[in-house]
Amino acid sequence: MTPEVAVKWRAAAASDRGLVREENQDRGYVDEDRGVFLVVDGLGGHAAGEKAAEVAVETIRSELAQSGEGEIAERVRQAIATANNRIYDLAEANEAWRGMACVLTLAVMDGERVVVGHVGDSRLYLIWNGAIRKLSADHSPVGELEDRGELTEQEAMAHPRRHEVFRNVGSHRREADEEEFIEMKEFLLKPDAAFLLCSDGLSDQLTSQEILAIIERYDCDAEAVATALVDAANRAGGMDNVTAIFVAGSEFVGAESPGMAEARARHSITRPRLAAPAKPTGFFATLGRILISRTAFLIYGFVLGVALALVWR
Repeated sequence: MTPEVAVKWRAAAASDRGLVREENQDRGYVDEDRGVFLVVDGLGGHAAGEKAAEVAVETIRSELAQSGEGEIAERVRQAIATANNRIYDLAEANEAWRGMACVLTLAVMDGERVVVGHVGDSRLYLIWNGAIRKLSADHSPVGELEDRGELTEQEAMAHPRRHEVFRNVGSHRREADEEEFIEMKEFLLKPDAAFLLCSDGLSDQLTSQEILAIIERYDCDAEAVATALVDAANRAGGMDNVTAIFVAGSEFVGAESPGMAEARARHSITRPRLAAPAKPTGFFATLGRILISRTAFLIYGFVLGVALALVWR
């Protein structure tokens, strides 16, 4: 059984078929109480892609909900492998589903750590301290070129082969510990950090900085952020199904949120001003002011003139 988590967070998912596709083959799953977050992008024609995504979500949900022992990482691996083989068996038994598969990213909370199982080109981003960082690798020819710095983010987004992937869940039978299958990662989720899971329908339409700009408006409403990301992807073209799952730590607040703007305003109003240094008082202070006054300069001039006259005599 997935351990109950002590760290609190806010999470929400949003999904849309986009402006071009006739159906939505994406699926998202959020179990906020147990700390399980999953985005799945179905591959295959029409019903096949949707079926693969649905089987992946249901199988992984069921596997992680069962009582069991062992490390979370091993249970994540096993859940994904079980989903893979179930999709493959269904496709083999039904001609209409032949060749169906999916790509996915699964994040499971384990205390303050997040354990991630990833296959394909869906993504996981970490947001902290005003910066965004992609933690997952794209298992695709174009993604590898981008990760190696041979393509810029914008060039990768526009590349004609950007939808090709060389890892998926369901096209072949797999073992949980098989190499070149599941990419595993772990990271620490600080209370003032957040992370995002998304399908390529988001990352192919918005750059990471555009994604960050929307997340920085977060003000304790995770659903608003997830919806805003999906809406922005559709405004940018909506060329594919798009799904976003946003998870914010208990102390995470966007730098551009209304709450932060109010806090900055209050700080500027209440910030103490440095007092002007007090003027010295007493006999010597009075004498000092006299010595630097305009009258003192006139006296100095008169004395200097008399001295010069005596010298020239």
